[in-house]
Amino acid sequence: MTLGELVDQVRIYHPEADANLIARAYDFSERMHQGQKRLSGEPYFVHPVEVAKIITNMKLDVPSVVTGLLHDTVEDTLTTLKQIEKEFGPEIGGLVDGVTKISQINFTTREERQAENFRKMIIAMAQDIRVILIKLADRAHNMRTLSYLPEAKQREIAEETLEIYAPLAHRLGIYWLKSELEDNALRYLHPEVYAQLKQDVAKKKAEREHYIAEVLAILQQKLAEAGISAGVYGRPKHFYSIYQKMQSQNLLFSQIYDLVAFRILVDSVRECYEALGIVHSHWKPVPGRFKDYIALPKANLYQSLHTTVIGPYGERIEVQIRTHEMHRIAEEGIAAHWTYKEGDRELEDAQRFAWLRQLVEWQQQLKDPQEFLHTVKEDLFTEEVYVFTPKGALYNFPQGASVIDFAYRIHSEVGNHCTGARANGRLVPLRYQLQNGDTIEIITTPQQTPSKDWLKIVKTSKAQARIRQWIKSQQRERSVALGRELLERELTRYHLDLTTLRKQNKIEAALKALSLKDEETLLAAIGYGQFTVGNILSHFVPPPDEPRVGQAADAAELEKIRQKTPREDKSGGVRVGGIGDVLIRFGRCCNPLPGERILGVITRGKGVTVHTTECSRLLESDPQRHVPVSWDNGAENLRPIKVEVLCEDRPGLLAAMSKAISAAGINITSADVRTLSDKRALNVFEVMVASAEDLQRVMRNLGRVRGVVKVARVKNSSRRGASSLTGDL
Repeated sequence: MTLGELVDQVRIYHPEADANLIARAYDFSERMHQGQKRLSGEPYFVHPVEVAKIITNMKLDVPSVVTGLLHDTVEDTLTTLKQIEKEFGPEIGGLVDGVTKISQINFTTREERQAENFRKMIIAMAQDIRVILIKLADRAHNMRTLSYLPEAKQREIAEETLEIYAPLAHRLGIYWLKSELEDNALRYLHPEVYAQLKQDVAKKKAEREHYIAEVLAILQQKLAEAGISAGVYGRPKHFYSIYQKMQSQNLLFSQIYDLVAFRILVDSVRECYEALGIVHSHWKPVPGRFKDYIALPKANLYQSLHTTVIGPYGERIEVQIRTHEMHRIAEEGIAAHWTYKEGDRELEDAQRFAWLRQLVEWQQQLKDPQEFLHTVKEDLFTEEVYVFTPKGALYNFPQGASVIDFAYRIHSEVGNHCTGARANGRLVPLRYQLQNGDTIEIITTPQQTPSKDWLKIVKTSKAQARIRQWIKSQQRERSVALGRELLERELTRYHLDLTTLRKQNKIEAALKALSLKDEETLLAAIGYGQFTVGNILSHFVPPPDEPRVGQAADAAELEKIRQKTPREDKSGGVRVGGIGDVLIRFGRCCNPLPGERILGVITRGKGVTVHTTECSRLLESDPQRHVPVSWDNGAENLRPIKVEVLCEDRPGLLAAMSKAISAAGINITSADVRTLSDKRALNVFEVMVASAEDLQRVMRNLGRVRGVVKVARVKNSSRRGASSLTGDL
């Protein structure tokens, strides 16, 4: 896109735009990126121009377009933020800073880097919502050109896009961008599925277009007869939404009928409900499939009526009904709230985005990177139900939320002591799931405290975080008490006590040598086994014939574990803190494989338990017990993993699946095959794999077999078949 085309694009929606400022940024970016190439071979400058173009599609202001042009100058060239501020002013300097990744800090793990970059972005977007809009435009263009990156990087970026950026686009109400991000992520995460969907959709194109035309004609005729002036449109659903439906309902593509959504646009809210009556009087509505987002708008201000009806030839069709203004907000999202007055930008009530305030709260409260990222992902993308307090206050919750979620929404202490509730005056248990329109009253007792089991029934991030916080505090209290008892018992042998050591400043010296912040942390570390008492005593009563040597905490304990470990206890190909032959266990809750990102947890008396960094069990453990671990690339260890396959029940399919596994060079150690009532079969294969790459190859091969509906890894796989509720910390 040339400079003239870019300026023309902006002036379509902002006639008084400062073309000179855009031209200066265009020239500056081109000059700074001079000589740089993308992996595709094209000049790097193409990227910032395309990002600016996407920003104009969102109809954002001139500073946003300028930031799109400049967004990579600080990160990828010698340009400094001070230089940007001097050339383009503090407003644009702040936006460029907001979208620039943190690159000056060395992070221990990829998750820590991802969490801190996202944390920075949240702080910046809380101050100026344009930061995330520009970041989304940047991500959209990166996804369009992802094919030039290595496969591992493609999957990493696509996964992050699906987990964070697409939900953000959804929350901001920019549905065209959300759909594009999801479809492109599917293309790289499940290429075989994407190709098959593309092929299947293309086969039905002519049939679908004929059906759309027929339904549109009926709708237009019925609305005209009722005197309603309306625009009626039909559109095919995007690939990712079809894939989601196939996965959630275990369907084949041929079993999905509502591949098309119809939209009716009218002039007023009254006509929305009149149009709904016409649709329902002509076609029978599907029970439970009507949603009124006009009376109860979504958190991103989205408003519309949604209904599903049995249309011509008995096929289900989805119909959305909204006003033209609602449609503008639905398509443009938050950008629909921008207005221009004398070239200045105004945003109508950005504080209405309660979820944004919630994200800011999470980044302030949750210091553990894994827990922070998990919370963000859980909280971003949820369907909602609406319930009332006894006084009539309205709250929204994700579907499947329980009364415990409601209790924690009221107050953390109410949640901690919740024993039950009344829903519409009727006593209900803690596991009761909130329903639209419920009036909930919480019952508490001082004796009640959170349980680990609560984590299985709560859905909101706030409830999960508070419960984990309680569990961690209880673990810590027990560890502190045990550590104190062990240390004091040993100190009495030397006629010492903690009070004396404090007065002599020996505890302070030990804390400094061990890089610990306070005495309680030291006692907790002894309690859960990070240090032995003997190691700590060396700081208070060093042997007379040896100099006292301050030793790093984790290295000392790991060396102690290593010395105690029998030689036959192998590490399973994992190195802890750079030391081999450490007593290692793998968490049965996630069963990590070489190639997956992992983290170790010190477990008293049991060495180090290894989990994947995505494992929810990590979130329940004290971050101070975490130790860096890595795969030993030289080790070759086959591990049993279970793969679950849902497929059609027909002759020859089991043989085809077995052949697909063998073709991947993988051995099957056991198979459990069951036929289901709906002419399907559920197969669980235990296979021996050496890495995550091996497993992915097996699953890809199985996914290509005609008649296979769904392939999934059974995370709690073990030779004894551990239940999904078990796991080691």
